[in-house]
Amino acid sequence: MEPCNSVLPVGDSPVHFFSERPLPSLKIHDVITEMKGVFGMLRNPEHTDSVFDIEDGLRHSEATKLSMDYILSCPEMGPMVRERYLRAKVPDLDALRKLPEGTLGRTYADNLIHHGFDPDYFRKVEVIDDDSYLILRIRETHDLWHVMTGFLPNRIGEIGLKAVEVAQLRRPMAAIICCGGVMRYMLRDPDGLEIVIEAISKGYQLGLGAKKLLAQKWEERWEERVDDLREELGVQPVTREASGLG
Repeated sequence: MEPCNSVLPVGDSPVHFFSERPLPSLKIHDVITEMKGVFGMLRNPEHTDSVFDIEDGLRHSEATKLSMDYILSCPEMGPMVRERYLRAKVPDLDALRKLPEGTLGRTYADNLIHHGFDPDYFRKVEVIDDDSYLILRIRETHDLWHVMTGFLPNRIGEIGLKAVEVAQLRRPMAAIICCGGVMRYMLRDPDGLEIVIEAISKGYQLGLGAKKLLAQKWEERWEERVDDLREELGVQPVTREASGLG
């Protein structure tokens, strides 16, 4: 597998790299949206709109551009972005539940129904460029990443899943959520700090060791077994303890 290109020039030190880069120019609206999301997440990490606000506010940042450059340089992900592959329709959970146990479609449907989730819950974006495509594709496959990685859809699990995203995509929004999660537990629930840091560590290592989840056309693989897909993609699912249920 060919490696993705690094955004840090060879021979350049991190200090020199960051000190020489110009400060990003962000629109006031983007900054307000981002800060609204950050403060909302610190108050309530389970408030989904806060995550979307952070993501929308970072769309025109230099960090997002660097992340996109990295993604496009990857042999696995670049073609997917350029193809603009999206699901053809909202998954039919009733139909997917008729598939055999252990298949991707059945497991996905069972998980969403068990937690009372809507497969079309997310904030929509019009696809007009690479960034908007990436945002929409990640949003519509978010719960499939939960299935594949084993991270549960709870506070710890969501933070751990974002660490997978940091490792695989280098997205600034995911990094902010990981940092915000640590800060939230330090300030409001210090007894849970060790668990959240472990989830971030496990998620990051999982993301580094697996093939790119973004590059998969999951909707064409509903009938395949989750265990087989994990083996093919090198995904080592986390334990219940890493999802905060130890």
